[in-house]
Order: sequence, then structure tokens, then C-alpha cells
Amino acid sequence: MKRILHFALSVFILLGIGFGHQVHAQQYDEKIYEAIQWRNIGPHRGGRSAAVAGVASERNTFYFGATGGGVWKTTDGGKTWGNISDGYFGGSIGAVAVADSDPNIIYVGGGEKTVRGNVSYGYGFWKSADAGKTWTSLGMEESRFVSRIRIHPTNPDVVLAAVMGDIFKPTEIRGVYKSIDGGKTWNRKLFVNPTSGAVDLVLDPKNPDVMFATTWELKRTPYSLESGGPGSKMFKSVDGGENWTEISTNKGLPEGTLGIIGVTISPVNPNRIWAMVENLNGGLFRSDDGGTTWEKTNEDRNLRQRAWYYTRLYADTQSDSTVYVLNVDYHKSTDGGKTFKNYDAPHGDHHDLWIDPKDNQRMIIADDGGAQVSFDGGASWTTYMNQPTSQFYRVTTDNHFPYRIYGAQQDNSTLRISHRNDGRGITEDDWEPTAGGESGWIAPDPNDSDIVYGGSYGGYLTRENHRTKTSRTVNVYPNNPMGHGAEDMKYRFQWNFPIFFSLHDPKVLYTTSNQFHRSTDGGQSWETFSPDLTRNAKEKLGPSGGPITKDNTSVEYYSTIFTASESPLKKGVLWAGSDDGLVHVSKDNGKTWENVTPKGLPEWIQINSTEGHPFEEGGLYFAATGYKNGDFTPYLYKTSDYGKTWAKITNGIDGQHFTRVIRADPSKKGILYAGTETGMYISFNDGADWKPFQLNLPIVPITDLTIKDNNLIAATQGRSFWIVDDLTVLHQMSDQIGAKPFHLFKPQDSYRMDGVKRESKTAGTNRAGGVLVYYHLKDEPKEEVRVEFYDNKRNLLREFSSKGIEKDTLKYKTGSNEINWNLRIPDAKSFEGMIMWSGPLRGPKIVPGDYIVRLIVDGKAEEQTFKVLADPRYESTQEDLLAQYDFLLNVRDKLTETHETIIIIRKYREELNALVEKDPKMKRRIDPIIKSISDIEKELYQTQNQSGQDPLNFPIRLNNKLAHLNSVVGTGDYRPTDGAEEVRTEITNLINIQLTKFREIEKTQISKVLNIEELKAEIEKK
Repeated sequence: MKRILHFALSVFILLGIGFGHQVHAQQYDEKIYEAIQWRNIGPHRGGRSAAVAGVASERNTFYFGATGGGVWKTTDGGKTWGNISDGYFGGSIGAVAVADSDPNIIYVGGGEKTVRGNVSYGYGFWKSADAGKTWTSLGMEESRFVSRIRIHPTNPDVVLAAVMGDIFKPTEIRGVYKSIDGGKTWNRKLFVNPTSGAVDLVLDPKNPDVMFATTWELKRTPYSLESGGPGSKMFKSVDGGENWTEISTNKGLPEGTLGIIGVTISPVNPNRIWAMVENLNGGLFRSDDGGTTWEKTNEDRNLRQRAWYYTRLYADTQSDSTVYVLNVDYHKSTDGGKTFKNYDAPHGDHHDLWIDPKDNQRMIIADDGGAQVSFDGGASWTTYMNQPTSQFYRVTTDNHFPYRIYGAQQDNSTLRISHRNDGRGITEDDWEPTAGGESGWIAPDPNDSDIVYGGSYGGYLTRENHRTKTSRTVNVYPNNPMGHGAEDMKYRFQWNFPIFFSLHDPKVLYTTSNQFHRSTDGGQSWETFSPDLTRNAKEKLGPSGGPITKDNTSVEYYSTIFTASESPLKKGVLWAGSDDGLVHVSKDNGKTWENVTPKGLPEWIQINSTEGHPFEEGGLYFAATGYKNGDFTPYLYKTSDYGKTWAKITNGIDGQHFTRVIRADPSKKGILYAGTETGMYISFNDGADWKPFQLNLPIVPITDLTIKDNNLIAATQGRSFWIVDDLTVLHQMSDQIGAKPFHLFKPQDSYRMDGVKRESKTAGTNRAGGVLVYYHLKDEPKEEVRVEFYDNKRNLLREFSSKGIEKDTLKYKTGSNEINWNLRIPDAKSFEGMIMWSGPLRGPKIVPGDYIVRLIVDGKAEEQTFKVLADPRYESTQEDLLAQYDFLLNVRDKLTETHETIIIIRKYREELNALVEKDPKMKRRIDPIIKSISDIEKELYQTQNQSGQDPLNFPIRLNNKLAHLNSVVGTGDYRPTDGAEEVRTEITNLINIQLTKFREIEKTQISKVLNIEELKAEIEKK
């Protein structure tokens, strides 16, 4: 039940009714192009998780919720993970709980408790009754952030949840909720006020009527995080959550303003309760009388630093003296909380922990790197390098081949990753860290992709030289702002400040604070060339964190230029969008600036991305978001006259799918792509109407988009990078396609590269090598679908048929289809039982040039032309590649001739032996013939080989030696070496000697006793 996307599509249909033929003419049925799927290239490096759970009765089964990436499951103890929420829901996950009484029952709550500046909400409550195979929505979509779910230990229909609610604005949907019918209905049992939600909730496993809950007064704005206030309290219930008593002021607990509070109960001794309390005199407190009185046992700030981000603690399941506290490290006490030792999981910043109630050595931890499993009490953990849940802020590409994708991963490093390779997947070998830090923009030098600039919080900006492995810090103004509010800053650099090169002068590097800066000498010096292009809102420039614990990292720095760009068409036209709602343009390279903010735009909205119009000099698109003000409305605007007039272009986008990014297709005017908090949209009519462009993309926040070589790349907040490999199909859309019986799209020009597209749980999906061909079938064909490839002289190179050709059957369906041809002509012929050592039979790749593809449906045909491009990594000429092709073609054909001879030799021997068996008198005549052809076979092929390693014992023969040249000469794109030519000639001559011998025996002896023409026809028929 893809309810979210189905709802979006319904909204589009309803809104589109009033636009008559215009909408009909410009919106196309997704079934025509849906074969152009997204592929996830990774990286498989975990992003933040705040929710984990295990199954007590299944040793290797665990779950975690990603903060943006949905719910994941492992059944092999954390070796591999698979997403189990795709197709139902996604987004940020705040709580995952498995019923102790029935491990098939799982409850999930959306919205993470780790409310960073890039926090995403969730989509209410979901339930599975079959261990995650299918899901049912339990409603409560407006809960937004659910921090805990607890299930009754013997009745899985009784479930309680701690709901934080909308952290961006006051709301009544907060507090502790309870369901007694398996989540069908929910009733609020504890509520403090509209700005305070429930953040922690624990049940006594021996008496589930006893439970503790904490509430947290919290608010995020675009410019601050406020943690703490009168609504932060701790409560106890003794009647299953029906009634609650505040215990925040009980003896021993600190006085004054409280912030976030974490609480846990010892399963061994339920009278022993621990609480981590944010307060000026806070720390770890313990009660040994069920919460009536308390004693502070530890006030080490390592356990309670940055309280809003952590403040989670867990009682051991076997010892009432052991308790864990999670923070940057995780800490363990074995003396009741008096002293602690700190430990490290594979990634720092820990947020949730599950300990097996029967085996305290078995656990799973959630941190800023995802989830990791331990079976030895934390002495060792599984890896987080198997979870494609990275959160990226922005995405850009370089001019390397194959081009690389760049992004800054939250809670980790920046990286650059190849968008394809010649292998079977995108692995760690295909990516590496690059310039900047976890939150910044990245800008590869247009002229030298090994020079990369990247930013991060605090105005940090580095220049990385990948060639020399050196790095230089080139901050505009290197005054460390850590711990200070924005009011102290000479320049206000946001945590995610823009960095980009000029599209017209590759020596010019731009960056922005609240002003524009540029450098022409690689960051050695910077020119500040604009006034303050923000509202400079003094009242919103103070320190962040709240009344107890300040938290100033620059993520909340406000009144900054949040996005900026340059016109792709006209030099000197610069655009700036601020996070406090202003749009400025300069038409004279920054000498003067004009405020062109659209009228009616919400005053404090964040301009999140700008996109210069690729076809109009005065054109700009921008995406804005107001979600941190509690406004989830999408905002997309465009201008064609330098901002004198604006049009809002959001028709068809769900009213709750707030927009993060808009991009214009540079190859086809009018095609736009928009990324929202809940997925992708596309417009074919310059924004007049939008429709979902989700295809197979999971529901995940889209933080940025870029287009390179007719590929669309998406940065996500929780599912790493995704890419659509062929936008040319969209460029060819027309009203006529859907009405035709079938349609063949013109393939995009394709590089002469290898590559296998194969999905994996541990590596990104690679692009298939060769050419991608897309076609549409309106109806089910009656007889056959064929796809044929020709050279420009109309020589048939390769063919595929729904009826099958040499065991290769073309698969199709009504609607949109894709076929991939790897650019290789058919392989050399093989025979049954063949064993070779480094002797591939593959056919050679065609050379660069012009080619034809032909689609035949029930005898009727369409055709298109396309180009095969040389791989620019090789210095070889066209003549070199032709020489390679001719060489490999000769090898292939000689191998085929050789193997056909072996096949007929074996057939003749079988028939000759049958004659002897029928008439033993023929033995003297036939045995010499059998020996002669068998000797020839043994010269051509090592007949003693029965297993893959046998060639190490029985020397390979002529066919293997010749086939080995396929490997030698077929590696890379090069002219055959002189040595290879010499060996080919020598081996071919030796093979020809044997073939000549055989033909003479066949003609003069075998034909006298067998009907060789009939036998050959029989073999050919097979």
C-alpha cells in the first residue's frame, strides 16, 4: 500500500482537471517511460540511526531504523541488511519494537529523537504481523516524531508510545499514547503542554503495569534549538499507563529548569531506576525504591554532554549493578552507576541500545554510523560498511571519466564516488574521502578534477590535491567560531554554506557567508564583493541550545546566504538566496545587487536551492522550505526577467511534501525535476504541472539534484546516492507514443565500456555496460518481439527474440521495457563439458561508430540510430581499435571452427562405435579411423580435463592457447601487440594442420561408412 505516493498522484489528478488540454498534452503516462529506473550507487556506509531492536528468540535477527532511510533487517547477525519498509513507508524512524510474545509483530514509529539541524520527520505508526514482509498504517501521521514504542510482554495488542510531536511548532499531538487493540486506535494518556512531548518510556518487564515516562520541552527553529523548560518532567504510572504521577520533584532530584531526561529500569531489580537528567546540577541519578527517592551517582560531563543529542541509558538484563549510558562513546558501569568505563563501537555518537533479555552478551547499538551487532558484550561489533543509509546535503560531479559524484555525508566524511565502473558493483574501491567535512558543499576544479574544494561548519574550507595527497585550509576568515552564537561573527557562514566555480571562468571560485566572496588564486586570497544580502535579523542571531546547555556549531547560524548560483548563459549574472527569505540578483558581476524577493513569499522562509535557467538569460528557478517554521508547504518559483516578476509553480505537488531542490534539464526546455521531503517530482511543461517521478526510488528526503551527461543524480537524506542513467527517453516524450502499438526510443550515445548491473546488499548497483535501449508496447504482442543490432552497412551484429536465440530469450511486458546490449557480438561456439584455463570464448566488442537498432513486433518494425563512443581513458586510435576487433574476430571464428570440428568428431566417433557394436567384423576397419580423429581431438583440446583445476595437471591444448589471446588482447582497448600477432599466427597454423587432417579423413574414410551430411544436419538442427 504505497499510500503516500498514491495520495500525491491523486492530488495531481484532481488539480489537473481544470487545466484542460494543456495538462493532457504535457503530462505523460508513467507506463511509457517507467523502465528508466533509479539505481542506488551507495556508498554502503551507514548513516545515523536512533532506533534498534533484536529478537530474543532468533539469535541472528535484528532491526534498525534509519534517520531518513526507513526500516532495515538482518537475519545473519549484521553481516548484511535489507530494507523492509520500501513500498509502504520511509523517511525518518524514531522507534522500532518487536513483541516478546510474538516476534512476527513489529511496531514502528516515524521521526527521529536525534533532532539535528537536518532532522526529518516520519509518517506515523506502522505495524507488521509477518516480521516485516508487509505493513499496515496505524495512523497518527501528525505525530511527526515518535521516540519510543513499548509492547506489553504477554499481550502484543497492548502498546504504548512516547510521542514528541511536531518539534517545529506547538501541537496537541504530544505525550504518551496507548492502544489496546493492536494500534487500530490510540488514546492519549499523558500530556503536559503543546510544546512538550514524551521522549522516553520504559516498562517494568516483571510488572508491565509499572512504567516511567519523561517529557521534554523542545523546539527547533531555523535559528535555534531550545532544550528545556517547565514542560520537562518525569512521571510514573502503576496502572498500565492509565494514570500518571509526576516524580520530577521527588527527593534527591535536581531543582530548577529541567531539560531532556532519560530513564531505565533494572529487569533484575525493578525497584532500581536510573535517570540521566539535563540540569545545571544534572547528571546520573539512581532510585532504589521505585522512584520515590533519588541519589546522584555520577555527574561526569562525558556522560551528559550535548544532552539533547544523547541522554539514553539502559539497564543490563542480567545484573542490577550494570548500566550503560550512551553519548559520543558508550559508557558502562558495573557498580550501580558510580563509576564508568568508556567504550567504542565502530562509529561514534550513540543513540539507542538493545540488550537481549536472556543473554546480555548479545546486543545491537545505534549510532551516527547506522547499526552494529555484538555477540560478546561489546568486545567486538559488526561493520557499518554494509548499510546504504548515508545522509548527504548536496551533490555535484566532476569532469573525470567516468565522472565522479561528490557529497558531504552527515556524521562522516565527504567523499567522491565513481558513478560506474567496469565491474559488478560500486564498492569501497570506487570511492574515497575528499575536501571539506560532514556538512559542506564541494566544488571540484573544472579544469583539474584532482583539485577539490570543500566546506563544513565554522567557515571551514579546504583545498584537496588528490594527485599529491596534500590538503590546505583556505577559509575566507579563519576565526574559529565554536561555542559562539552568530552575533559574534564578522562573517556568518552557515553549516552548509555554498561553494562553487564560475560557469564562465573556471579560475573563479565563489563562496558565501552573509556576503559573497570569490577567489582567483585557489583560496590564497578572497575578495568580498557584496553587501549583507540577508535580513541581518539581530533578534535571531543569538546562541543556540536553550536555557541549560548551549550548542553552537553554526548549524543554527541565521541570516546567511544559504544558496547561490551563476547564470549558465550570461557571464556576470549572480543569484543569492538567504535562509531568512531574500532573493538577490547582480547583473554586473557583483558590483550592484537588487532585492528581487517574490511578493507573498513567507518572510522567514529558507531559500534552499537556486537554478539558473538553461535557456533564458534572465531566468531562475528556486526551491524554498519553511518546515522549520512548522510550514510543510512546497514552494517553487520561476522568473524569466531577472526577478521582476515571479510565478509560483507547485501545482500537482502534495501540499505536505515540502520542497528542497529544483533542477532544469539542460537538454530539453521545459523539463524540470523537484526533490521534496517525501520524494521526487517531474514537470514536462516548465512547472505548470507536476507529477511523481518516484519510479523505484524509496520514500526518502531528496536533499539535492544534479544532471550530468543526461544522467540525473539525487542526494538523499538516508539512502545514499541514486541515479537515473538515461534522461533522453524523457526528452523524446510526445503525445503520439502512447497511442502507437509500439515505440522504439532513440538510444543515447554509449561509451565502449564493460560493467554488470547487479543488485547487492553490500555494494552499490553498477551501470550495465554497453547500450541501453528502451521501447514501449501498448498491447501484448501476438507472436514475437525482436530486437536487432546492425552496423552502418546493415550487417547484423546481434539479435534477441522473445522466442529465444541460443538459450537467450528476450523478456518483455506491456508498457515500458529496457534491453541492454553489451556491444559484443556472439561468443565463439562451445561444446558440452568444455573446461578451459584463462581461455574465454566471448565475442569482441564492436568499435566506435554509428549503429542501428531495430525493433520488430509481430513483423512490423521501427528503427533508430545511435553512436558508440570510444572510452576516453585509452589513448588508442580508431585504427587501433579496428585492429583489435579484427584480431579478436579471427580468434573467435577460428575457435568456433575448432569447436565445431570437435563436436562432429565426437558425433562420428559415437556413430562409428555403434557400427562396431552392431557388426564386430568392422572393428579392424573402423578402429584406425576412431584413433586418427581422437588423436586430432586431443591435439585441439585437452580431453582429460574433468574439473576446473585439471588444466594444472593436464597441459592445455591448441584451442585453449588460442582462446587465451581473447583474454590477453581483449583486456582494455588497445591494438594487439606484435607478440600476440605472432602467437595467434603460430597457433592458428597448428590448428589448421589438424583441421586439414580431419577433413581429409572425413572425405576419404568416414564418408565411406557414414552419411556425414545427414549427421551434420542433425547437429545443426540441435
